[in-house]
Amino acid sequence: MILDDARAAGPTSYPWLRPTAVAAPLLLLGYGLLRLVDGLDGHRDKGGWEWNVGHVLFLLGILVFAALLVQLRGLLGTRSPRAVRARTARHPAARSPRNGAVPDVATMAGLAGAVAFVWVIVGDLFPRFAEAVETPDLVFLGGPLLFQLGLLTLLVLAVRARMAPVWGPPLVLAGFVAIAVSLDLLPVGAALVLAGLAPLTPAPRAG
Repeated sequence: MILDDARAAGPTSYPWLRPTAVAAPLLLLGYGLLRLVDGLDGHRDKGGWEWNVGHVLFLLGILVFAALLVQLRGLLGTRSPRAVRARTARHPAARSPRNGAVPDVATMAGLAGAVAFVWVIVGDLFPRFAEAVETPDLVFLGGPLLFQLGLLTLLVLAVRARMAPVWGPPLVLAGFVAIAVSLDLLPVGAALVLAGLAPLTPAPRAG
């Protein structure tokens, strides 16, 4: 069966796929909640514990998202044409979609966006860094776009490989849109991203 063949091909080499898929949006959710708490009195105290802890959670969340991107790329690589031909030679019933260079480009875009996020977060945590190194507008605007496009592209490929449900990418997209509309919607957006990423599995789904 395809499921048995896929397991034999090595997807279990990525046991952290689902934990990172869950942890990343949860860390983002924690940042969003602390941001709301920080603004209850009508202003946000830069340097206060809510600000600092929230941004540390945000930073950790982006790093975990980066790990998720790398894992997704590696797992989709087991469905690359070369891997498929080798696996099909051993198990003729095993078939996977051809992804070509798309996963590589998506991963690089997502990681570039993650680096941009880290740059901005470090500047928020350490004002002297922000003063010493001016952040280009391209980092502010292009970073989130590259990150989101990269992750969404890999998720769509994961759907094609039956590692994620078809409603996963739309939920993640809705979460990103909510965050873009207003940072006050961070908890809502993070919850939507969590719902879209949580079903990720390293083995193809039956049916």
